[in-house]
Amino acid sequence: MAAHFDGIVMAVKICIVGCGALGSVIGGHLARLDDVEVHAYDTSEEHTQAIRERGLRISGAAEFTVGLHATSRPAEIPACDFGIVATKSLHTRAAIEQTAHIFSGSTPVCSVQNGLGNEEIIADHVRYVIRGATTMAAHMRGAGHAGFEFCSNLWIGPFEPSGTPYGRVEELAALLNRSGLQVIPLPDARGAQWTKLIFNAAVNPVGALTRLHHGAAERFPPTSALYEGLLREGEAVARALGITLHGDMRAMIVEGANAPRKRNVSMLLDAMAERLTEVDFINGAIADCGEKLGVPVPLNRALWRLVKGLEHSWSDPE
Repeated sequence: MAAHFDGIVMAVKICIVGCGALGSVIGGHLARLDDVEVHAYDTSEEHTQAIRERGLRISGAAEFTVGLHATSRPAEIPACDFGIVATKSLHTRAAIEQTAHIFSGSTPVCSVQNGLGNEEIIADHVRYVIRGATTMAAHMRGAGHAGFEFCSNLWIGPFEPSGTPYGRVEELAALLNRSGLQVIPLPDARGAQWTKLIFNAAVNPVGALTRLHHGAAERFPPTSALYEGLLREGEAVARALGITLHGDMRAMIVEGANAPRKRNVSMLLDAMAERLTEVDFINGAIADCGEKLGVPVPLNRALWRLVKGLEHSWSDPE
């Protein structure tokens, strides 16, 4: 994949936009390849400075420390051959507006984010977009240090409206697979994305509202029944859209519940820290689609309203 000019091998340049937990895991793996030059952009100067000074540490499912170019100043990043956006969904617009100059007309940018709508936002600023979905789990353990909870597949495919050539999807998948990750290129990745979306629409808001970790919520009959109701709504919307789901969401829930350590879902972590959540891109997106299609989605709409109310409570309303 590296370019050759007069016998000189030029490293493939990849920019990680949003070097939080998942971005750190992906960027860290890629940085171990001799023919890849990784540039990481993150708004946290503490995090990027720690990476510059001590390297990026990954621990858990993989154990290594690696050097890469990290900055909180997009102007310092050169033009890149691929982009990978790993920010929280609510930060996508600001992140791509700040970094769009890095990606030329032929540079594909891949979203590995939660929910729906990120690809559309990215496509407003770059020509070629790749949609991605993964159940890999990671969390930040400190500045310059990401905990990699478990490795699983990352599915990527062209974002259809952008006309991204499938060959570019395969190129990115090959690089990621060589780095040690498990990446599956697909001509149509909507099924994988919707499977992850519906899974998230069940476990994330239930965890955020009840403060139950994943396993406790799955084993408690009232919340387990709520999981099932949310899954069925999401499945009905996917069917109405003509999307064939890619994987078993119920098995994913059980697998997460049986993990060796108690695992708080990301929306619960956001709620505990009183940070805005991704609920607009998850339950809100399913509710919006269902209502437009005439598919009943009362549970997704109700949980969206409850999480929005929880977020509102942090502003100390009158």
